[in-house]
Amino acid sequence: MTNTIADIETSDLILVTGSNTTENHPVLSSFVKRAVLKDKKLYVIDPRRVKLADHANKWLRPFPGTDIAWINGMMHVIIKEELHDKDFIENRTENFEALKETVEKYTPEYVENITGIKADDLIEVARQFAKANVASILYCMGITQHTCGTNNVKSLANLSMLCGHLGKPGSGVNPLRGQNNVQGACDMGGLPNVFTAYQPVSSDDVRSNYEMAWNTTGLSATPGLPATEMIQKAYEGELKSLFVIGENPLVSDPDLNHVRKALANLDFFVVQDIFHTETTRIADVVLPAFCFAEKDGTFSNTERRVQRVRKAVEAPGEARQDWEIICEIAKRMGYEMFYENSQDIFKEIAAVTPSYRGITWERIDKSGIHWPCPNETHEGTPILHTTQFTRGKGVFHAIDHTPPDEQTDEAYPYILTTGRVLYHYHTGTMTMKTNGLNMLSPECFVEISSGDAQKLGLDTGSMVDVSSRRGKISAKLKVSSKAVDGTIFIPFHFAKAAANELTNAKLDQ
Repeated sequence: MTNTIADIETSDLILVTGSNTTENHPVLSSFVKRAVLKDKKLYVIDPRRVKLADHANKWLRPFPGTDIAWINGMMHVIIKEELHDKDFIENRTENFEALKETVEKYTPEYVENITGIKADDLIEVARQFAKANVASILYCMGITQHTCGTNNVKSLANLSMLCGHLGKPGSGVNPLRGQNNVQGACDMGGLPNVFTAYQPVSSDDVRSNYEMAWNTTGLSATPGLPATEMIQKAYEGELKSLFVIGENPLVSDPDLNHVRKALANLDFFVVQDIFHTETTRIADVVLPAFCFAEKDGTFSNTERRVQRVRKAVEAPGEARQDWEIICEIAKRMGYEMFYENSQDIFKEIAAVTPSYRGITWERIDKSGIHWPCPNETHEGTPILHTTQFTRGKGVFHAIDHTPPDEQTDEAYPYILTTGRVLYHYHTGTMTMKTNGLNMLSPECFVEISSGDAQKLGLDTGSMVDVSSRRGKISAKLKVSSKAVDGTIFIPFHFAKAAANELTNAKLDQ
């Protein structure tokens, strides 16, 4: 997030897209709803009528996979009516003319034909967004999990820069992280092409610094594989072993039939987790780890705030902390890796991570600090890009709409969207061990509009088969006002009717 969670409440206008905020981020959604109570404007743009739409000034429903088109359409209106922030564009951005040329053809009428959003509605939201003193964009995986997901995010950045809605309170482009330390994992180099703080492994200077800190030589300059490509390489026989930590790909990954074949093709498979899962059941070795309440450490949350987490209960059995397991494996592979405790690890993090350098265990004893925090006298950075962007000037990306990888046809007439429900978390590894939550949300369902249900002669509670070009599941039908004709929704939590049996593993290009 470029801004803080608290900032949301101070926005004059909030644009939410690709996010079922009340169910996926219930605490954060309260800031949005409080803003509405203060007469701040809220616009929700989503293919599904999510619950937050009930609080919105207007809900716009695009066809799934058409986000670039409606964003370009808003920018077309803003530029045509000269509502863009000329000073911000002149002083803080580049490549505006290329953007202007690209969005020229995205008239409201042209966009309506692509997206289904009424031209007048698009014009209204564009005008309101541009005229707001400060406006905030919130988005989630409904934007990112497409073959054009990267371009979707760049398009939202274009829209914010066009109106100067960056670098000040109540503004920003704010991705809502799905789990409590996703941001922290990325910050710590949990990506295949970077060390901590997104320092590229290809940089000789960066590798030299880490070799000195870790008393080693020969760190590779070649990026590793992202998780999505690991599965394909395992399927092809090029990847021979895999170590999965805290993840359940046999429910969460797309095209599960393909995933099963890929994992079965491994020579050696290790899973480190706190409970048995569908994935641990096929592992050669399972390493039991501590849960969050059994250890000391830090979380870096969606607003880049680094916070302490403290041990509350003892861990069961022979479970160990994740870092202890990793250090022990490193030792047996010939590299001595030793730390006294979590605080000792955090000292190293601060030493090798420029954006964390000023954060100490003592400074975050009572409250967290937003990175970047370059030194111990720095108070942290709640709002990014206040005077300039990381690279200096922000770049407008001229991006055209590209259709989804798969289209409906006579054999497969419905569009499938997946997501979460309030009562369960990810693949249910933890929440489905709670009786109360299982009573509230006991099984998978197929959400469909009343119009489509009538055409099919079905009603709520009917057992239905849902098929795609990759697989088939059976689940109960749920007729809902959230659904719209031509689109069905299935939550992905439930292994017994896994939505990811159906989904497409095509990658963002």
